[in-house]
Amino acid sequence: MTETNTGPTQDEPRQDEVEQQAAEQASPCRIEVSVVVPAYNEADSVKPLMKELAEKLGPEYEVVFVDDGSYDGTFETAEGLKEQYPFLRLCRHPRNLGKTAAIQTGFESCRGDIVTVFDADLQFDPEDVVRQVEKVKEGYDLVTGQKRGQYEKRFVSAVYNWMARKLFGLKVRDINALKTFRREVLEGMHLRKDWHRYIVPLAAARGFSVTEIPVLLRPRLYGKPKYSSPFRVFVGFFDLVAVGFQLTFMRKPMLYFGSMGTVALFLGFLTGLVAIVLRLFGHGFRPLLYLVMLLVVAGLVLFAAGLMGESLAVVNDRLEGIERALADRKDGRESGVKGRNRKSEE
Repeated sequence: MTETNTGPTQDEPRQDEVEQQAAEQASPCRIEVSVVVPAYNEADSVKPLMKELAEKLGPEYEVVFVDDGSYDGTFETAEGLKEQYPFLRLCRHPRNLGKTAAIQTGFESCRGDIVTVFDADLQFDPEDVVRQVEKVKEGYDLVTGQKRGQYEKRFVSAVYNWMARKLFGLKVRDINALKTFRREVLEGMHLRKDWHRYIVPLAAARGFSVTEIPVLLRPRLYGKPKYSSPFRVFVGFFDLVAVGFQLTFMRKPMLYFGSMGTVALFLGFLTGLVAIVLRLFGHGFRPLLYLVMLLVVAGLVLFAAGLMGESLAVVNDRLEGIERALADRKDGRESGVKGRNRKSEE
């Protein structure tokens, strides 16, 4: 069955739910692991990719291939392999929405309790997927890979991962490599554009256990890298700051902004005392008056920002509560449908 998705932001119900349930009941082996493969203009990689996945993954795996608006025949090539590889399921975006959107589309369509995000460029080894799955089965919620091998931008990657460890307090050394995780890790996680790189810190912030294992990074054999532009360094840095802000300041906005506001007001008070003393002794210094005004205004603005942040945090908490309630209700309906199906079979 071929699925055509316009993107993960739409709230339309999935049209293939009944067919998926029928496929699960008819399948001789229960799907435990879903390998989500986002792809953009990777036509030359599709055939060798599917061949290697078929050789190294067991019958309990499925592959959800998401074409992210490719124009080089990537989707058509994958579609031609459906009969040869029964584990293959296809999704498609009508235009390029980015890797994060492709991952979300694949996640919404997958059936496994364990999910792997696997790039279509053949740089990762499917054997490492099996190793990560075994690690998840040991009890970890998320297993990320630490890249081993020769690759470009090694220095940039090292600096980026060092900043991520310091900012998020992570113990893993590489947050942007092959990842395998339990389904509930991504459920309810809000991913903005290009935030697929921050699944690890976002999961850790929600209390999920995280570990890492070494994974092989092989040279790219086909196609062109999608993130080779130097501009991507700045995008990654600002995204890092944005995620850090969400996980720190937005959790306790009044604590952070109020503390800074208090410091600014205190410094303004001390500077004002100094200006008064100097004036009494005949040494008036007008720039000190401007500094007092600046510090006092800055302190008041920071306090206002803290109050606004608290209001936004309350709204966000309520929205998350509504989302959890809707997700629980949906899970209850799906469990009821599966229970009725089992009774009818008996």
